[in-house]
Amino acid sequence: MALSDVKIRSLKARDKIYKVSDDRGLFLEVNPTGSKLWRYRYLLHGKDKRIALGSYPAVGLADARKKRDEIQQQIAKGTDPVLERKREKLAAAYSAANSFGEIAKEYIEKMVSDGRAETTTMKANWLLEQLKPIASMPVADIKPIEVLAALKKLEGRGKHESARRCRSFASRVFRYAVATGRGEVDPTSVLRGALITPRIKHHPAIVEPEAVGELLRAIDAYSGNAITRLACQISPHVMLRPGELRQAEWDDIDLGKAVWNIPAERMKMRRPHAVPLSRQVVGYLEELAPLTGPDGFIFPAFHTSRRPMSENTVNQAFRRMGYGVGVVTAHGLRTTASSLLNESGRWSADAIERSLAHADANVIRGIYNRGRYWDERVAMHQWWSDYLDELRARIPEARARAA
Repeated sequence: MALSDVKIRSLKARDKIYKVSDDRGLFLEVNPTGSKLWRYRYLLHGKDKRIALGSYPAVGLADARKKRDEIQQQIAKGTDPVLERKREKLAAAYSAANSFGEIAKEYIEKMVSDGRAETTTMKANWLLEQLKPIASMPVADIKPIEVLAALKKLEGRGKHESARRCRSFASRVFRYAVATGRGEVDPTSVLRGALITPRIKHHPAIVEPEAVGELLRAIDAYSGNAITRLACQISPHVMLRPGELRQAEWDDIDLGKAVWNIPAERMKMRRPHAVPLSRQVVGYLEELAPLTGPDGFIFPAFHTSRRPMSENTVNQAFRRMGYGVGVVTAHGLRTTASSLLNESGRWSADAIERSLAHADANVIRGIYNRGRYWDERVAMHQWWSDYLDELRARIPEARARAA
């Protein structure tokens, strides 16, 4: 006798599993837990087979009968529904393994194995999170409009630079997919010009000599953590990016040769960089050595020596000194050095660019210049430190004249 919803709801659990038939091979399996599961029994090539159709009431009586009828049509065509379901599961697993998100994670893992800096891979993971709308989609099926829709969501929140960076990251992932045989094209290639061009934001910097002198005196008078003060004192002299400074290790320093060697994996341009150390910087490092040396991070975090100083520590120190967000930043100290060194007219632009660790468009020329300008850079760094001392010393005189 065919089942009805009333009869199904009246079925009670027993000590053992029992079955209640509906019609044409469809039956309900009632478990001791009270759960009711649909099953369909069929004969194919002389073999008795069964296939699950879901649980009641999630799959109602009408739905279960509809699924049974669809399976009967498959069987009539000679298709085994059990094997077909296994194929579908395998196809779904394959698609999941070849989704944009999975390939992006694989690409990021490759970045790690290639020795890319931790900050670079952290940024890549953040960019992947922003591309969540396409993460679960098979990479070969993604169309330009779908990528654009994800990027436009970022633009809608005013994140124009983030949208641009996400497009660039997505392009690298798509090209990696093509290179590894799981993709056919880079759909982001046609999106050039489709995004809003972000306005370039320059890092706030002090470039007036007298104001630089006042900043240096404020740093010397900083009453906070001594390691933070020394980081602020060293920063204007060495022209490093904040991340390159705070991740520095004592093994990078050769005080005897007065040189600071930074390995490629910690440099933005992925090339090793050497900084000539002036007498002033050597003095600061000698003061710092008893606090954080002789090994590990030169500027460790407050709570653990296993991690470098936070990226906001130096900027927060400037805020405590009374300098606003739009006045000076740790990164802006590079602009200070670049501006005043170029204005001095004493040093070649190539030597200044090398000390700022800017990439040379011509790779061969860049390698040649790294050695060619070393002596000039040694002299320039000592002159720069002496000039900073001079600017610091001018402040009392300027104030006395003003009085």
